[in-house]
Amino acid sequence: MIQTKENTLMIVLVSFVATIGGFLFGFDSGVINGTVDGLQSAFASDSAGTGFNVSSMLIGCAIGAFSAGRLADRFGRRPLLITAAVFFIISAWGSGIAASSLEFVVYRILGGLAVGAASVMAPAYISEIAPARFRGTLSSMQQVAIIFGLFSAFVSNYFLANLAGASTAEFWLGFQAWRWMFWIELIPAVLFLVALMFIPESPRYLVMSKDSEKATNVLGTLYGDAQGKAKLLEISASLENQQTKPKLSDLIDKISGKMRPIMWVGIGLAIFQQLVGINVVFYYGAVLWQAAGFSESDALMINVISGAVSIGAVFITMYFIDKVGRKPFLLIGSIGMTITLATMVYVFANADLDASGSLSLGDKGMVALVAANAYVFFFNLSWGPVMWVMLGEMFPNQIRGSGLAVAGFAQWIANFIVTFTFPVFLASIGLAGAYSIYTLGALLSIIFVFKLVLETKGRELEEMQG
Repeated sequence: MIQTKENTLMIVLVSFVATIGGFLFGFDSGVINGTVDGLQSAFASDSAGTGFNVSSMLIGCAIGAFSAGRLADRFGRRPLLITAAVFFIISAWGSGIAASSLEFVVYRILGGLAVGAASVMAPAYISEIAPARFRGTLSSMQQVAIIFGLFSAFVSNYFLANLAGASTAEFWLGFQAWRWMFWIELIPAVLFLVALMFIPESPRYLVMSKDSEKATNVLGTLYGDAQGKAKLLEISASLENQQTKPKLSDLIDKISGKMRPIMWVGIGLAIFQQLVGINVVFYYGAVLWQAAGFSESDALMINVISGAVSIGAVFITMYFIDKVGRKPFLLIGSIGMTITLATMVYVFANADLDASGSLSLGDKGMVALVAANAYVFFFNLSWGPVMWVMLGEMFPNQIRGSGLAVAGFAQWIANFIVTFTFPVFLASIGLAGAYSIYTLGALLSIIFVFKLVLETKGRELEEMQG
């Protein structure tokens, strides 16, 4: 039977399956937030040890992101996503059952490999199967999934801690609540693995692999036979000057012998997304608000509120990104984060200390809470979804896998540095000092976007130049 029309429902469903990887990315990143006290108690770790336990996953993320792009160019996008799903399952089980800090770190690094792979492969896969006219909206689904995963982890942590009495208290089957926080992730991880069995390979990967017959079938299923054949010719034309399979050396300009300029923009986008300190809120939210004088229960509830605000912000971006463009959202977000972070610095710097030496925000507590949630709103309106959208679409076909590998590696290394240093900053220069650094990062990101980032709205992937 000849299909003549674009199968929008099929494109959306296939994209949705890919974004389950984003959900697990978010859940795996956020679940650690409620387990910090349990980890300190179980493994008797100091502030530096706790920082490494929390940030160890990010080592795996960096390796996973760097390796995934290259491996996906060799073996395909779908096999890499399936491998990531298996690693999510192993990590979720192992992190909860770990009996020592070393064992826990190993399982978290395995989870990091999965998160890193999913972080670059899901947006790349969506970009490669979605039409340009609503590619930004579908790619933004990845950030919705990430935030929904974070939100789900925060809600799960909150209820498990409340049901048990505390994250360190015994719960079902005699295991502490913090261990169950990890095991809950097994449900979406298994669902992801099963769902991946029913989606097609990326047609652009199939063309690069010289498998035109399969590419034609996939494009026909997604776009209709006529449009699918036209798309096949476009993809083939964009690759006709490339006689070899994609490789890392393609990132070097053959004339100048230097890194392609588009790569520096990609690396800059990846690093600035982390320098604004967003993952300090996601990974250490409970610790942060307890340091500011809130109880564990209240701190976990603040995380839930932040997660809900994040989801609302990303839905706004999904609706407008293909109308307004990518660059305006990045600028609005950078300006908003600079203002809200500066407000938090002011509040933390002028807070009083109680008898135990902890911060007491007093009347300024509500100001800090509003500023923190406004900051989360601006991030998820802009850099949260838009950075991943741009990385998935800004590179030419030949270097997309390698470009994502390098940019993803840079993103996770920056994430690791910011996450690992926060407990040290908290113990040495305090919340005000730490947030001053993130404020500077947000301020510099305004200049970066204004000067170097080019708009990609409405452009076909075959039009991208590097």
